[in-house]
Amino acid sequence: MEESSFLIDIITLFNIQFNYVINFSKMATSSEDVLLQVSNVRHKKGDGTLYVMSERIGFMTNNSDTMSSCYAYTDVKMQKISSEQKQKVQLQLVFHSGESVIFQFVCPSRSDSVTNRDAVKGYLTKLLPKFQKKVNKELEEKNRMLSSNAALFQLYRDLVITKIVDAEEFWSQHAPAYINKNGASQQQIGVPGNFLVNVKPQTDGCNAIKYNLTADTIECIFRTYPAVRQKHLEYVPHKLSESEFWVKFFQSHYFHKDRMHTGTKDLFSECAKHDDQELKKELSTVEQSEVNLNAFDNTVENEGYGLDNTEASSGSNNIVSENLIKRFNHHSIMVLKATRNNTEQQDTETGGARKKIRLLNEDESCELGQSEVKKIEKTNINLSKVEQMINGVKNPKTKVRNLHTILHKANSMRDNVCYDILNYRKPPGTTYLTPSNAVSALGELTPGGLLMNGLLEDSQSLAQLVPSEIEKEFRSLYLTICELLRHFWACFPPTTPTLEEKLVRMYDALRKFHQTKLNTFENRIMVECSTLNQQLTAHLNLILNTAYDKYSNWQSKRKFPAGLPIN
Repeated sequence: MEESSFLIDIITLFNIQFNYVINFSKMATSSEDVLLQVSNVRHKKGDGTLYVMSERIGFMTNNSDTMSSCYAYTDVKMQKISSEQKQKVQLQLVFHSGESVIFQFVCPSRSDSVTNRDAVKGYLTKLLPKFQKKVNKELEEKNRMLSSNAALFQLYRDLVITKIVDAEEFWSQHAPAYINKNGASQQQIGVPGNFLVNVKPQTDGCNAIKYNLTADTIECIFRTYPAVRQKHLEYVPHKLSESEFWVKFFQSHYFHKDRMHTGTKDLFSECAKHDDQELKKELSTVEQSEVNLNAFDNTVENEGYGLDNTEASSGSNNIVSENLIKRFNHHSIMVLKATRNNTEQQDTETGGARKKIRLLNEDESCELGQSEVKKIEKTNINLSKVEQMINGVKNPKTKVRNLHTILHKANSMRDNVCYDILNYRKPPGTTYLTPSNAVSALGELTPGGLLMNGLLEDSQSLAQLVPSEIEKEFRSLYLTICELLRHFWACFPPTTPTLEEKLVRMYDALRKFHQTKLNTFENRIMVECSTLNQQLTAHLNLILNTAYDKYSNWQSKRKFPAGLPIN
């Protein structure tokens, strides 16, 4: 009996621990830690536990295994606490949207409630500024993109400010098309060969040198020396600070490399070995000419002409000079390698074999070489009228004679028509055209009439009739509608629930934009430019109605799938 009760207690304890593990796994992700856990907290008329995590704050009610409320720090604007005179010990979170939530600490003693609230307040005081800086950086980047891209800014005004699309959806779906378009047109800045020379050191008067490094200079160093970038990722900020790392870099670059043997404490000794390997690799890839000039033997095999195999011993000065030249060559190779465009190389290498330098012998003549025979492609002539080739070329005199006869006939016909018009007499009492019909016919023949469409030299085009302000607004409407329609048609065929949800959302956005923007624009045209009528927005209404018809057909197919009878 005692053993069974002992087993029951163990199973109960295991279930409690297992439930706690489940609750904890549901509460936080693998990359998020719980910093503080406070019980006896009331939120939205429910008692539970408050969890302060690394990226959000959550509340879980008692006897529950899921988080009932969770708030990200990026959405929190500020925190407020209740005054000491009030009986309730409360903590309020105010969000950027203007909403707020309240947590009330309901410990048995007021001192414990104040202690718990102050602990939560302390953690939030440390965490909120970090996320506010992150939010501020994101807002600055978005403001920069909107100010640099007029089309994106106009799209933001038409969709987000009018609340047709929320801001999160705009930046995730609509903005990348404009951002990538501008980013693709920008050219990457190259690496100058003297970027380290431009870093002008300054002495502080205490036998120390001060370097002012900019972000562009650091990026040039990373692109020229990839091994330094790897060292920076390994040591900063875990083992060294940013300033200490660059001090060691310049010490190694300007002092340690001139030594015969670098010390083991040098942080960049491995980088120097890596540079030597890269230099040997690059030199091995240099293509030689067809003729190896070193293969010719011009030495005289006599005594005293330096045929001994023993090499001359080089002094230390030669080694220093060789190291300096090697460093110059390596720097030039890495700069060229950093600015090299791989895509252009692939395009140029695919087009035929590369030409090599040919060294011709002086006794060789171009006339003695084999002449290249060009292949001429023979094509058959297709003759539609064979008799034209058989009869030959006509006599030009006959052509001139025929031309004179044609002109004579045309002049005679013109004279006959003029004689008939002058001698025409209308019979009395006959009317061919009423005055009203004549006026209407003249109206159709005037600029802007139906019979004058397409004759731009006689009438004003539609672009000339539209004022500049209306044209600017019409262009923005056109771009916005095309952007919404692009996402609308991309949802077809809606094979997943996500696409169906997006399709419904895009349809609602089109309807809302049509009612709020396009109808208002059409009413303005009717008042200010009545001559345009509905010509300006005819195409917009056409593409919108096409999208509406497509959506209605899809809705009917959803209600009545194929194979089911429709009553």
